[in-house]
Amino acid sequence: MLLTIEDLHLYYGHIYAVKGVSFNVAEGEIMAVMGSNGAGKSTTIKALCGLLKPRQGKIWLAGRDVTGLNAERIALAGIGYVPEGRRVFSQMSVLENLLIGAYARRRESTLAQEMELIYSYFPVLERKARLLAGTLSGGEQQMLALGRALMTRPRLLVLDEPSLGLAPIVVKQVFALLQRLNRENGLSILLVEQNAHAALRIAHHGIVLETGQVSLRGSATELLENPVIQAIYLGGKEYQTPARTDNHAAPDPGVDADLVAGDG
Repeated sequence: MLLTIEDLHLYYGHIYAVKGVSFNVAEGEIMAVMGSNGAGKSTTIKALCGLLKPRQGKIWLAGRDVTGLNAERIALAGIGYVPEGRRVFSQMSVLENLLIGAYARRRESTLAQEMELIYSYFPVLERKARLLAGTLSGGEQQMLALGRALMTRPRLLVLDEPSLGLAPIVVKQVFALLQRLNRENGLSILLVEQNAHAALRIAHHGIVLETGQVSLRGSATELLENPVIQAIYLGGKEYQTPARTDNHAAPDPGVDADLVAGDG
């Protein structure tokens, strides 16, 4: 397993937010963490990314105990974080935001090559590289936050509510890119998302959190077919995200190449 979270207990002051959560993310897997507001999703991710210290439990990354490490050391250990709400540096340029992702890296020789790769995923960022990040649209800022995380060269990419506040077409583009990164590069992804339909369409496995505890877990197919998931999370009509077929799903022809480059 690339990531193991074992019996995690988290508090905000006196508020008991996460109550013994355990799950694994395998190498090369997309894992979806779902649940309603207040279920403990973002709190769990903050502990994983070094923003909240656990009261109890362990976090293992590639066999290394990273429990309680600060955010900088977690990033250096190989976790790339895309926070809820994007959190770009609005008064810095698009280029500067991307370079921040590579700040802690020791080798600069590959920087130009990696910038080129990020621009191949997000051509709009190259065109707007000198503009302030705060002038970008919400969808473009999400692309920038994702590009910044990829510049850290993560072993595990962690995204907290990437669909929040975005138009359905932009959400579709983001999820198509995540699927592509997993399929082509073998990137492991931990996807925290309220939109269960979109998440499970690209994930391999998933868990559902309720009041700080795991209430359901299983393969993405099992969860999509689960009547509880269907009743609570899939009751409304959803747009179609690209279906996953193991690690070899075809690219989605509906993706807008202006934001996310196609597969070639």
